[in-house]
Amino acid sequence: MKTFESKNSNHTLLLGEHLGENISQGITIALKGELGAGKTTFVQGFAKGLGVSEKYYITSPTYNIINEYPAGPLTLCHLDLYRLESFEELETIGFEDLVDDTHIIVVEWPQILKRVSFQFDVEINFKFDADYNRIISIFASGQVGSNLVSKLVL
Repeated sequence: MKTFESKNSNHTLLLGEHLGENISQGITIALKGELGAGKTTFVQGFAKGLGVSEKYYITSPTYNIINEYPAGPLTLCHLDLYRLESFEELETIGFEDLVDDTHIIVVEWPQILKRVSFQFDVEINFKFDADYNRIISIFASGQVGSNLVSKLVL
């Protein structure tokens, strides 16, 4: 596990960017934290690090459920599962088709997937401290996640 303190949105963007720069294959990332904790800001930096064109404005896919962005030979799939009530709804959008070496899957509100024991390569928790700084904790699972998190410095 690695923990970072982010004092502002620029720092959160930079942390996401550094993580994105070290990705070369499909990976799954869970983002957990309350509303306004910085999850989408993190994904904006992450997309930049992956090389997603700046012509795409990265927003939370709250109503779309999933937004896809080309990132070179890979595709960034940004999901927001807040409004889903069951895993069956996730199957309807073709989630299982996204899990491969060419898709980078970043999920906000991943609880539905956790309920069916889906294993993420990386889990990132966003919390506020007493001074409203963001405390960002990054956990790895498996070799792919461990390799990625070990490269992360800020």
